[in-house]
Amino acid sequence: MAENAQSVFLSGTPPRVFAHRGLTQAAPENTLLAFVKALATGATHLETDVQVSLDGVAVLSHDPDLTRLGRDVRIDQLTMVELKRISLGEGQGFTSLSDALEAFPDALFNIDMKSDAAAEPTARAILDQRASERVLVTSFTEPRRRHALSLLPGVVSSASSSLVAQAVAATNLGLTALVRRTLQGCVAVQVPERLGPVRIVTPRFIEMMHRVDVEVHVWTVNDPIDMIRLLDSGVDGLVTDRADLAVAAITRRT
Repeated sequence: MAENAQSVFLSGTPPRVFAHRGLTQAAPENTLLAFVKALATGATHLETDVQVSLDGVAVLSHDPDLTRLGRDVRIDQLTMVELKRISLGEGQGFTSLSDALEAFPDALFNIDMKSDAAAEPTARAILDQRASERVLVTSFTEPRRRHALSLLPGVVSSASSSLVAQAVAATNLGLTALVRRTLQGCVAVQVPERLGPVRIVTPRFIEMMHRVDVEVHVWTVNDPIDMIRLLDSGVDGLVTDRADLAVAAITRRT
């Protein structure tokens, strides 16, 4: 990981607790309040999603539209000012990535870019807030991930879906050198335990990832029994809607 030496994103000792969109049973997801609640439970990282507004601002939202709010409009059809006026409940509105980074200057953010158009606004927000050392940027799409990284020298990243698929296949064949090449520049794989009938997170997979100096973060884990089982198997982090339960489980385990 020498090329990412300035990053503090994976500082400290695992296990890591990634609050998935904040603490969403206590506040609307991807809002400042959800992040406050998550950090108060002891979550080590905040996981969030980025779309882009009509005026080119990186906005925190998993969905590309407002369907869940009963509105037939896309995020990219509204300006950031208009988005901030929309009530998400609990006194919260949409927030920009820049505002979130500014509001939590010491927090570690795991940022999933949800559209190609979000890459440049995401990079701009990170650079404007001088947050490069405390973020991880990622995407399911490899070109999108690479585009963002090209704008953010030194920022760490986790593997895209295509890289994970290649790494799983190479792991199953025992090809350590190929796994290392495939995941070059990635500090983590962030994966579900299973994808349909295929089990991704196996003892062999975890051992291989650690052999090539890559952490394993599993999503989305909300059952304390599963949390303990996965941590006992050697995973390094849990992406969870229940950061409170994860922190409690880790405390009991230690």
